[in-house]
Amino acid sequence: MAAKTPPAILDVDGEEVRISSPDKVVFPEPGITKLDLVEYYLAVADGALRGAGGRPMVLKRFPRGIDAEPFFQKRVPENHPAFIDTATLRYASGTSAEEAVIRDAAGLAWIVNLGCLDLNPHPVRAEDLDHPDELRIDLDPMPGVEWSQIVDVALVAREVLDDVGLVGWPKTSGSRGLHILIRIAPEWDYKQVRLAAETLAREVENRAPGLATARWWKEERGESVFVDFNQNAKDRTVASAYSVRPRPDARVSAPLSWGEVRTARPEAFTVPTMLTRYAEIGDPHAGIDDAVGSLDALLRLADELGPAEKPPRGGSHSNRDGSGRRQSTMPLIEVARTKTKPEALEAFETWKAHHSAVAAQLHPADVMIDGMRGSSSLWYRVRVNLQHVPEAERPPQEDLVADYDPWAGKVWPKAER
Repeated sequence: MAAKTPPAILDVDGEEVRISSPDKVVFPEPGITKLDLVEYYLAVADGALRGAGGRPMVLKRFPRGIDAEPFFQKRVPENHPAFIDTATLRYASGTSAEEAVIRDAAGLAWIVNLGCLDLNPHPVRAEDLDHPDELRIDLDPMPGVEWSQIVDVALVAREVLDDVGLVGWPKTSGSRGLHILIRIAPEWDYKQVRLAAETLAREVENRAPGLATARWWKEERGESVFVDFNQNAKDRTVASAYSVRPRPDARVSAPLSWGEVRTARPEAFTVPTMLTRYAEIGDPHAGIDDAVGSLDALLRLADELGPAEKPPRGGSHSNRDGSGRRQSTMPLIEVARTKTKPEALEAFETWKAHHSAVAAQLHPADVMIDGMRGSSSLWYRVRVNLQHVPEAERPPQEDLVADYDPWAGKVWPKAER
């Protein structure tokens, strides 16, 4: 049995940071080790801290590698070093968590040593946890949507932002989409910030019908770009700039200038290429903290547009069941629930093999494989929208191909009397 590699002890600006298993290969395809990741974050530290520094963050840890599901840790480890600050967040559930706040390069190295790849900060500063200073828009393409359509929607969003006196800062998400970050004065609460983001999304949809959608229900979006405003809800986090994403190519969430958006491609930005890019041009978002804006114009537009369409309340309406839950107006069937995404993909292939004639009529956006956020991990739900299948040919809801129970074994707290 090979001897375990001793830890690497780094001196990061005068702070000692211990990196365990430094030669552990995290990304097999490009051969990137744990120590390589630490050195990457140290090289881009100024940019990474511009997005994540001074903010409480959820620790998204990959102790079993990028092919296994991560777990989400809200509470900072008890034995954290003195250079890690903390802030106590209170959640809608009534619980609270003392979360990590990093402020320097040593904090970045410490986070990576825990098995974190991407950085997931809240949109608030540790000094004011009730008033976000960042509005976040996630341009999330539905299946079948090309990059050019995402770019068109991003440019419409930029136009809307310009009309309301705000500056957007684009970055690749590190997956298929784009994020737009908007610095705002910390003068509005979460509810107001989310309303402003929803208003922005609705106005983008109004100006780019068919290209963009603000519809919350996934099955109603079609092959469009969802302008995801709900990332501004309290408790939500987004992978920040320079975050390394759990993709085989070690893809990075890359800050862009607006002049780069049309020609940029997400797959071009990886750990090795970002190191070169950062050394050559620095951080395209270097001016973001000098572009703080007001939500007044967006909130006035919210009044002009009126309330967004909401599903009717109560159980007596046609799109509600007896429990009061919304029922889709689309002909949806559920195929599987699984613990991991590979299992979800395998379950869908099994379903396709049994329904080949139906599968041939599906459009890309008709297949929905969604990661469902649990208390500390993800599970996956597979659904199919039969809207493009003639009614007489639609299969009924059948037993699930896989039926993972994410709540099995969970002990629920007793309800308060």
